[in-house]
Amino acid sequence: MDTTKIEDFAMKITLEGLGSSLTLQTHLGDRLGLFRAMAGAGPLTSADLAAKTGLSERYVREWLRVQAVAEHVDYDPAAGAYELPDEHALVLADDTTIAARASASQIQAASWKAADHLAEAFRTGEGFAWDRHDDNLFDGVSRFFAPLYRFSLVDHWLPALDGVTERLAAGARVLDVGCGMGTSSILMAEAYPNSRFEGVDTHEPSIEAARLAAKDAGVDARVHFHVADSGEEQYGTWDLICFFDALHDMGDPLTAATRAREALADGGTVMVVEPYAADRLEDTIGNPIAATYAAASVMLCLPHGLSEGARLGLGNQSGPSRIEALLREAGFGRVRTALTTDFNLVIEARA
Repeated sequence: MDTTKIEDFAMKITLEGLGSSLTLQTHLGDRLGLFRAMAGAGPLTSADLAAKTGLSERYVREWLRVQAVAEHVDYDPAAGAYELPDEHALVLADDTTIAARASASQIQAASWKAADHLAEAFRTGEGFAWDRHDDNLFDGVSRFFAPLYRFSLVDHWLPALDGVTERLAAGARVLDVGCGMGTSSILMAEAYPNSRFEGVDTHEPSIEAARLAAKDAGVDARVHFHVADSGEEQYGTWDLICFFDALHDMGDPLTAATRAREALADGGTVMVVEPYAADRLEDTIGNPIAATYAAASVMLCLPHGLSEGARLGLGNQSGPSRIEALLREAGFGRVRTALTTDFNLVIEARA
């Protein structure tokens, strides 16, 4: 036995456990508005922060100690005050920036609550549906993806597709399958006022949230949302059909892709956006983004697909070749990976 290897690995597991503990502290700070209260406020004592948030000073004081030890906040021992640096505030107190990460702690909080159910699913092989998760998951996932979508969808993903932006500018019908709380549909509607958008999802609370978000954004006349299964018939034909981080979650992605091909207008396009993955496992080892997505696949993606009687059980690390092969099996004549980033694969399919 290599004792150095044992020690190094034990420290690695210790640090991963520390990360999990600190993630819970981040979730509390996010949920209770502590980070937002500290953002831009300068140095604050525990009493100051408790007064700003209406929380117990003793709990706030203990939480601030954790934040200082973890170097999330700066500590001034002479004044007994804590300060959230502006750079850290962009990560923890502002959901609009590409650096926003507080939402990940909300997802983790929900995932921990599902651990007992997932352990049983390991024993039985049964699924665990999306809507059985704690409510923190739905808002957390929407918050997590929103900055990435704002940064990528209009400026990078859509332009990577052949002729799609021109068609959207002229006026197109767009179907967003698995739309969640509607961020992707709303962003496209804001960018392309001549087009019309329809978002569908199986989760009714998410659809209700999407409708409110569209109204708040002032695009509800051109963006509509309703509850529907991915395999259900949609009225009419579509110039663009989108699957944003959704195809791999479906119990029968082949049928969903086949229905999408059948519903395309002449010259239409299907866009499949998937989490970053490589075709070979060995090409992702040591990649923290792939590891994050793979962990989510165990807790969220695969269990939901299995809950729908998954024929394939894709998970979110299937890789581009497998997704492309599925689209060809669904009858698409032209399939290509149009864009690969550190976070996503953008795959284009045409009839």
